[in-house]
Amino acid sequence: MNIAIDGPAGAGKSTIARRVAKEKGYIYVDTGAMYRAIGLYFMNEGVDAENAAAVLEALAAIQVEIKYEAGEQQVYLNGKNVSKKIRQEAVGNMASKVATKQAVRDKLLDLQRNLAATQDVVMDGRDIGTFVLPNAELKIYLTASVDTRADRRYKELVEKHMPADLEEIKRDIEARDYQDMHREIAPLTQAEDAYYLDSSALTIDEVVAEIIRRIPQ
Repeated sequence: MNIAIDGPAGAGKSTIARRVAKEKGYIYVDTGAMYRAIGLYFMNEGVDAENAAAVLEALAAIQVEIKYEAGEQQVYLNGKNVSKKIRQEAVGNMASKVATKQAVRDKLLDLQRNLAATQDVVMDGRDIGTFVLPNAELKIYLTASVDTRADRRYKELVEKHMPADLEEIKRDIEARDYQDMHREIAPLTQAEDAYYLDSSALTIDEVVAEIIRRIPQ
């Protein structure tokens, strides 16, 4: 069983996908974390994402691994666990930039598809249902209003005692929406056979229940 959950930044895809996977006993695959790992490397090494030669050289030195420890996905970059570091806002913005590069997408595509071919998975991202897993048995397009997404992200950062500015978060989300929806390669869009689910007025439990209800028997 492959479940694809796509949607814009801050829609709650990771939280929802993780819950659905746990309740069904499936593997959760956070593809955004893979792009974040590459984005983190680019930031740390000062790689110019617009320089094609520099991108190819950097990718040759990058190894991204997904491991499952105590049932939780852990992301390793060149042998180091970077699962926490990749959650910084700046890394997320860089991830959106590197995700527009075909060479980066090619590097991660095989890893993503191999996981789905050998496991029951819930995979979330921007183009899972339209490109990565076009034959997924269930496709969900999960979204929420910009204000709702910004407020959720703000509260998440505050709870983690991290710097948070609501208006800045809102601007970042709007910028990432535009970039994700207008990128030349695999732009964010709803698959024709995906179920549109707006979570603005729904609780996490309600969203999870709705998705599980739609899983083919």
